[in-house]
Amino acid sequence: MSNAKKLEQIRNGDGFIAALDQSGGSTPKALRLYGIGEDGYANDAEMFDLIHEMRTRIVKAPAFNGEKVIGAILFEMTMDREMGGMPSGKFIWEDSGVVPFLKIDKGLEDGANGVQLMKPIPGLDALLERGVAAGMFGTKERSVISAANETGINAIVAQQFDLGRQVLGHGLVPIIEPEVSISISDKAEAEDLLLAAILKQLDALNDGQDVMLKLTLPETANLYQPLVDHPRVMRVVALSGGYSREEANARLSQNSGVIASFSRALTEGLSVDQSDAEFNDRLAATIDSIYKASVAG
Repeated sequence: MSNAKKLEQIRNGDGFIAALDQSGGSTPKALRLYGIGEDGYANDAEMFDLIHEMRTRIVKAPAFNGEKVIGAILFEMTMDREMGGMPSGKFIWEDSGVVPFLKIDKGLEDGANGVQLMKPIPGLDALLERGVAAGMFGTKERSVISAANETGINAIVAQQFDLGRQVLGHGLVPIIEPEVSISISDKAEAEDLLLAAILKQLDALNDGQDVMLKLTLPETANLYQPLVDHPRVMRVVALSGGYSREEANARLSQNSGVIASFSRALTEGLSVDQSDAEFNDRLAATIDSIYKASVAG
């Protein structure tokens, strides 16, 4: 019954998915924006303790609940830790009513043909089994497109869907994330190629092999409407990709059927030095703004 409720919330719920999955490479920047510089911790263990404290503070905030935040993507180490005296995924679902996902990628290969494929993921089947046991509903896996190169984009999408099929085999729902860098000059052309490549892969899926897509907000509003409407797509979500929250929300509101899955734009303005009241008020205002942009279409 619990998984059926999660499925209904993700497929049809109003709201957005919070990305709380900063990993080793992105954690120092996330902490710096939160007001903790690299002189605030002596080693990686202390760094990960601090980011877990930040994430726990977010999750425990009154506004972080299933009414507006329908899901949250967690880093593997977050899944393995506790919040509120229970495993993090269980706490997020049972206390907050937010569906947990697990980030499974292990970083990016060097660039080739205008893209960065995902690195191999050693022990993936074991990780997915742990995710199922920990109550994860799905996974998220990221790779990056830096040029409108058809060969590279086809390769990156093929890799994403191959991995997605492996995830589906464990009863989890993959969030497929071929991110298009927002700074490239041929972003619109790359997005056209990406749309075509994704549609080809979606059409090859069998009934019941439903996936989610996490995509950069496109240059052309509603470009991804064919993906929103595709029978094999459970949900299309958008990453903020370096846009400010204001610009990300404005772009999102122009794309019907697409909801947010923001990371930096979600934590923008939060600080370790804020009182709990200040922190909770700022987060509530942020959640409200992202929610409104997500349901605007």
